[in-house]
Amino acid sequence: MSFPEHTYSSVYEYSKAYCDQIAQAHENIDAGELEKAVSVLLSCYEAGHTLYVCGNGGSAAISNHLVCDHVKGIRNKSNLAPRVVSLVNNMETLTAIANDISYDDVFLYPLMSLGQPGDVLLTISSSGDSENVFKALKWAQNNGLKVISMTGFDGGRTAQMADVNLHVKANNYGIVEDVHQSLMHILAQFIRQRRMKPNDVEINKF
Repeated sequence: MSFPEHTYSSVYEYSKAYCDQIAQAHENIDAGELEKAVSVLLSCYEAGHTLYVCGNGGSAAISNHLVCDHVKGIRNKSNLAPRVVSLVNNMETLTAIANDISYDDVFLYPLMSLGQPGDVLLTISSSGDSENVFKALKWAQNNGLKVISMTGFDGGRTAQMADVNLHVKANNYGIVEDVHQSLMHILAQFIRQRRMKPNDVEINKF
């Protein structure tokens, strides 16, 4: 079922309905997949491997934001020092690949230079079907990287092929992206508090 289903005359009522949709989407996240995502990320960080992350549009913004929360956030007062690279973050490289080769290769091309067995790729795509994200996923799985995908709508190819799929059951881009952003924060904060001293959890801000 899509949202909105009808026109709202009150922004407050729209806001209330929107928030209800976000709450429902969160409740439908697969608990087992969420646990697996934590396990994959912790194994990656503990072993000194690198997490690569990518997405388009709003998902690109979440990818870049993830670097902040998983590098600075997790490391702060914990015993982990995650290595995280956003494949969106270098505009010069991204636009050169898009212009000279293909936009479909903007994530694949740098990943082929940087990715190593044991690393992890986290893809963020509301449709789950963005070609540039899918090509990076296929290369990653063929070269010893595990893949976590965040998806929405019907999940697309990345939901079907990823090792771990955090699927948001919603048909509204804003809601899907808001839940993906929340999942990014949840994963970072959960891992951080797991690797902090109990007293530090109580006195530090999250």
